Amino acid sequence: MKTPAITLTTLALFATSATLALAENAYKIASGFETQKIEALEAYLAENPEAEDKDLAYSILIDANQNLGKQEALPDLIEKRYALLEKGAEANLQLIATEIAQPFVQASIVSGQRDRAKAFLTKIKADLEPHPQGQQFAQFLDNVGKELYLPGVGDSMEIAFTSMKGEDIDLTEMKDKVILVDFWATWCGPCVAEMPNVVAAHEKYKEQGFEVIGISLDENKEAVETFVTENGLNWPQYFDGKGWGNEIAQRFGISSIPATFLVGKDGKIVASNLRGPDLENAIEKALE
Repeated sequence: MKTPAITLTTLALFATSATLALAENAYKIASGFETQKIEALEAYLAENPEAEDKDLAYSILIDANQNLGKQEALPDLIEKRYALLEKGAEANLQLIATEIAQPFVQASIVSGQRDRAKAFLTKIKADLEPHPQGQQFAQFLDNVGKELYLPGVGDSMEIAFTSMKGEDIDLTEMKDKVILVDFWATWCGPCVAEMPNVVAAHEKYKEQGFEVIGISLDENKEAVETFVTENGLNWPQYFDGKGWGNEIAQRFGISSIPATFLVGKDGKIVASNLRGPDLENAIEKALE
């Protein structure tokens, strides 16, 4: 039996003029239509589980949920859509990249489903291994997935290293202190521009228990040593000369800098990527 195609009638249930009159603003009107669209499509798929246009239905459902900010619903819907797509050598890599992998990762981060996203990317890589560009696409997925390893508020950071001055540093042994973990480089303009604020905060709060740990993504050791001395960065620095391949940066999925994480006295991250006055305010609050 041929399943019916999606029509304008099944895609959306039009609101009555009375409903529109009661709407308080444009967003409420738009979100009402998105909700009706979702309900109509879910009913359509339930009634027509073998519909020929299931891919289109899921695509519209995903967009509607994104428009409503329902990130927690997206991984399920994206997985269902992906199951319908061609795999292997005939796969549409552009579609999988832009409409499957990237939105899945973003939704998983927002909705706290990072482990699920890691497993999903692993599955995609396995499915697309036979594709002529499978190896390159696997590298693309690795880059997309870096964000899944970025620490978030409430996470702990396990960092231990020997500093450029030979100090043994272990973040887990620095409890009862507030620590700013700063991923930076001398060649990074925004990093250099923000550094005076970090120096000022360190000078102001170090006697109260505030410390900074620098993770340099430089390749030139002499450049780091010169910058540290000339700009008064009086805190431990980790340097391995690998640039973007920096081992600690790789472990935490750092793909852009400056990247900073403020760790509270309990060893858990309380904020990230703070600048200027926001950094100082967060330090004061964490030290209380």
